[in-house]
Amino acid sequence: MEIKLALKVNDKDNVATIFANGITDGTEVEIRDKKGNAETVTVIGDVPYGHKIAVQDIKKGELINKYGEEIGIATKDIKKGEYVHVHNLDSMRGRGDWAKEGK
Repeated sequence: MEIKLALKVNDKDNVATIFANGITDGTEVEIRDKKGNAETVTVIGDVPYGHKIAVQDIKKGELINKYGEEIGIATKDIKKGEYVHVHNLDSMRGRGDWAKEGK
C-alpha cells in the first residue's frame, strides 16, 4: 500500500502540505514533522498536490501558520484533516490592510 504523505515543516505550523496525488475525502494521510514524528489523519475534502490540510482543529479567527509564518486567518472553524484554502482562509500575504495590532 502506498503511503500518502503530508509534511509539517515547523513546530508552530497548524497545517501540513500534501505531497501526494489523488487525495480525496476520506483518504488516510500520514503527517510527518522534522523530528520524525508521524500521525495518520483522515482527510476532509479533496486536496490537490501541494495544498494544505489542518493538523489540528482551528477556530474561526485563529491564525494559520505554514513554514513557521502566519499566512492567513481562518474564516470559519476548520477540523483536523480538513482542506485549508481560500474557502476557509483569508490570506494575509501581500495585503497592506492587515496591521499587526489589528489581528
